[in-house]
Amino acid sequence: MNAVAGSPGTLASPAPAAGAAGPGPGRSRRRIMGAAALLAVEGLLIFVPLVVLGQAVNWPQGLDEPAAVTLPLVAGNETALRLGYLVYLAYSLLFLPVIAALVTVLAGPEGRLRPVARIAVILAAVSALARGIGILRWLTVMPALAESWDGADPALRRVLSVQFQAVNDFGGGIGELLGVSALGAAAVACAVIATRELAPTWLTWFGAAVVVASALPLAELAGVDAGALTSVGVTAVQLWLLAAAAVLVARARGHRR
Repeated sequence: MNAVAGSPGTLASPAPAAGAAGPGPGRSRRRIMGAAALLAVEGLLIFVPLVVLGQAVNWPQGLDEPAAVTLPLVAGNETALRLGYLVYLAYSLLFLPVIAALVTVLAGPEGRLRPVARIAVILAAVSALARGIGILRWLTVMPALAESWDGADPALRRVLSVQFQAVNDFGGGIGELLGVSALGAAAVACAVIATRELAPTWLTWFGAAVVVASALPLAELAGVDAGALTSVGVTAVQLWLLAAAAVLVARARGHRR
């Protein structure tokens, strides 16, 4: 009797030899719960920069404020600014392992080997890189501009204002538009496709709506004022990740039966 019955929806697999380590239901549960924990951390971590940066520099509403408004806030709250953006950087870089864990656990053994699952991970990697580049402007260039702003004469402040606007627009284009809206939405779309066979139908449709919400800020490329659409898209992604984490927890409990 070399085969053991698998849980519903899984194929029976040979029993490991005595003394050999096998995947086993316990290991499978731990893997699923680990992925769920990672998704939950990503879903909740965004609240740290929302609170810290919101108090320091009115983030994210204040991202489009001019240098005369933002740079004094940066200079007066540099410690909070660095803390908030370091956490936001960690949150952004975690997007890669989160998508990788999602397609690995929720797509199943066959699904995670499909090209769309691998494309999802590649897109998530490039998205995380673009987000990181955008965030770094607040940890490098902006504090230096804020230091120069303090005590500068009107002529120098006009120069600093131009520099600030150029860096902010360029960094925002890479981080928010390319990293979050374009590549992030594409990564979520591929993850939704890769997991649709084993994920609940409602989670798949929820993911499809999240993709649309995440891509809406790309309207800025056509000259349309996207306003708070970036925040709406990010919030939608967080809710989808938390919902996926809940699905994984329920699946891990099902393995226990």
